[in-house]
Amino acid sequence: MRIWVARPEPGAARTAARLAALGHQPLVAPVLALVPTGAALPDGPWSGLILTSANAVRTLDARDRDRFRAHPVFAVGARTGALAREAGFADVRIAGGDARALAGLVAAALPRDAALIHATGTERKAEPGASLAQAGFRVRCCELYSMRPVQELARTVADALEAGAIDAVLHYSRRSATAAQDLTTALGRSGAFRALTHYCLSADVAAPLVTAGIAIHFVPERPDEDALLAGLSASR
Repeated sequence: MRIWVARPEPGAARTAARLAALGHQPLVAPVLALVPTGAALPDGPWSGLILTSANAVRTLDARDRDRFRAHPVFAVGARTGALAREAGFADVRIAGGDARALAGLVAAALPRDAALIHATGTERKAEPGASLAQAGFRVRCCELYSMRPVQELARTVADALEAGAIDAVLHYSRRSATAAQDLTTALGRSGAFRALTHYCLSADVAAPLVTAGIAIHFVPERPDEDALLAGLSASR
């Protein structure tokens, strides 16, 4: 299949390589770009660090990595956890890709009055903070980055949509799904976008497309890339 990879870099290039290895034709055209806020993690003391995205790891500065190197680090999934270990964190504990599971991981490891930092982006979900606060934990969010829509859709994608040269699109976040829809609509390609086969990392990712009346072809049972790409083979 000819598949549009709309996720931001550096993940887009990695996904494209995996698609090519599976025999697909990837078209990399991110619709979001990471912009660091310049914020630093506040002074503690803290009992641990929560990471709900790989981007949070990438935007931690050297001082923050050094400060939290020996603290327990709670990562939402395998990719985030692997990057945390590569960044030098010694005690990385990984949940199964779900924010509620991440809250459970923290609750099982620390006393209920523990204070934690959640390194996150400017756009974030209520979890795991809501569940942890309800359980008695003190969680402070620190916004290290934002994901901003690109100014316009890449011409390669616009032309391919017009020519019917794209079969499917992969959506990795609500923001990117919404941005892809908005950018294609702005160029008058909304019909072609709707006609694509849409693969979404989770039901939450699919939600804005469903609200817009766009048919979703596949959502994996667990929110990770292995499960998402397995759906490409299953749908052939």
